[in-house]
Amino acid sequence: MRVGILSYPMLFQRDSGLQAQVRETIAALNRLGQTDAHPLQAQPLDPNRDRLDAFDMIHVFSAAHGNYRIVEAATEMGVPVVLSPLLSPGRDQAAGFRSRVADRLAGRLTAWHVQTHHAQTKKALQLARLVLALADQERETLTAGFMVDPAKIRVFSNGISRHFLHARPELFRHCTGVTGPFVLMAGPIGPYRNQLGVVQALEGLDLPIVLIGRCGRDDQGYLEAVLRSPQVRWLGELRQQDPLLAAAFSAASVVALPSHGEVFPLAVLEALSSGTPVVMTDENAPDLRESAFALRKVPWHDASALREAICQFVRQRPERQAVRALVEAYTWQRTASQIANCYVDLATRLAAEGDGPPERARTRQALLAGERAIARPEREHKRQHEQRA
Repeated sequence: MRVGILSYPMLFQRDSGLQAQVRETIAALNRLGQTDAHPLQAQPLDPNRDRLDAFDMIHVFSAAHGNYRIVEAATEMGVPVVLSPLLSPGRDQAAGFRSRVADRLAGRLTAWHVQTHHAQTKKALQLARLVLALADQERETLTAGFMVDPAKIRVFSNGISRHFLHARPELFRHCTGVTGPFVLMAGPIGPYRNQLGVVQALEGLDLPIVLIGRCGRDDQGYLEAVLRSPQVRWLGELRQQDPLLAAAFSAASVVALPSHGEVFPLAVLEALSSGTPVVMTDENAPDLRESAFALRKVPWHDASALREAICQFVRQRPERQAVRALVEAYTWQRTASQIANCYVDLATRLAAEGDGPPERARTRQALLAGERAIARPEREHKRQHEQRA
């Protein structure tokens, strides 16, 4: 089985959670595909060079950024689509109703020439043959906010790169000179991630805040406001595989991620796998059992709750190995095995319905044979013409 993996065009022009998820998933699927149990090949699909129907199946990451067009085109070509929508939790029935009303209003006001983000996302979800959610909370968003049939939803978490499990703090302390307790915030710099909220919540404390992440042009003013605090240090962007990033997670007293909403952020898994506790927004999907000793969830706008949770972890950091044990099972290979099983199940079901990859493969072969049959007389005619000349 040949599976094409793609997302929005600018995906790999930056390095963050989604890019890591796509890269690691492809690599793990191909390691799995070398076995007889899951013979498959997964590869990035370039829509500028590759035809969608050259693949047996398409897996699209993210329902945003206009990706509904990819799902739409693949469906028109008869190629089944698996969609990982990556929707932030919190969209309940009421929010879904408001979005549908806004969509109808925008359509009527513009003679249906304008589509809302909700409408585009819903179309991608409707056309996809299978939808992969990262947690039960995202599944609830899919069913309540977008009325997706629960029967076509599967739930699998992200994985963690193994080097985070073996990270050591010495490299970070040697490279940065930060030797005492500090708070780490890793991710894009901007209002949505709420770095300024952490700075304001911890004002007056002798507790450094280290930022790691990219800052876009539109958020430069926000970054300047954050850096006005003398306790903040920004290290810029570090790539996912940079040993210094893993060392930073290991060296931190606590990782803070009080953003407005999160699906299943890799930064949380990476921090926990490094043995470091996390304070994050309660608008999130991760639900780790018996994790309260190392993972606290607070409202992103509650400065006092944020300050208290961070200070508790700084005063009494949980035992590193116990924190790591929470996420040791979250491997990319396990995730890839679950996804591969979904591919196989979907292909088998479609084949039974007469619409699976084997049938389309035979159709492609027939088309190619027809093209060769047409081309053969043309080549023969050309050869005879050249001989006469």
